[in-house]
Amino acid sequence: MERLDKILANMGVGTRKEVKKLTRKGAVKVNGVTVTDSDIKIDEENDEITVFDQPLVYRKYVYLMLNKPSGYVSAVTDNRYPTVVELADDFYSNYDLFPVGRLDVDTEGLLVLTNDGALAHKVLSPKNHIPKKYFVKTKRQVTKEDVKMLQSPMDLGDFTTIPAKVEFCEDGVVICIYEGKFHQVKRMFEKTGNEVTYLKRISMGKLCLDEKLELGEMRELEEQEVQLLVLDKI
Repeated sequence: MERLDKILANMGVGTRKEVKKLTRKGAVKVNGVTVTDSDIKIDEENDEITVFDQPLVYRKYVYLMLNKPSGYVSAVTDNRYPTVVELADDFYSNYDLFPVGRLDVDTEGLLVLTNDGALAHKVLSPKNHIPKKYFVKTKRQVTKEDVKMLQSPMDLGDFTTIPAKVEFCEDGVVICIYEGKFHQVKRMFEKTGNEVTYLKRISMGKLCLDEKLELGEMRELEEQEVQLLVLDKI
């Protein structure tokens, strides 16, 4: 059961204040009966809602793929930097979005925004070891000895990494890690005596960044894409 005003706001009908006005005017019906109290609770999955006799389809959760630009912090609020949530359209303002995990303020790439706490827990739970791939540029060229270290357990002080997977590519390397700890990729390369100069996440689970998205752009995930987030666990 959910409050009618919240449901209508999440469906893009308007702000809660606007929804209250519409309801008082008799524009909203639940199961064919006009309601004038927007505070009532209804069954969002089974009750039929109409506004001006037009049926509405309720969505409890939304899932957005963002190509995160540098300079934005992966948080809902911050006193120093603009947040990734601020990049979302006003249409989503009533969904209480939050980022699934974090990317450093200077890191770019794939970040998912949602209001689905259960999904976020599945993706971030340490026991699931959801793989995350990053494209990395470094101060000096990565050597075979570096790769050997990265692909072995690394003691970073607060934890020991699961062996990463590393592939050479044009202009850098792609590394796949399974934890996602604070500054983890940077710390791993620092352990090899190198320095990360550019970092971009390109996938989580089997969900890959849509390269059509410009930095700062986002789009909704398809239903099958949401499931890709929790696939490919080790």
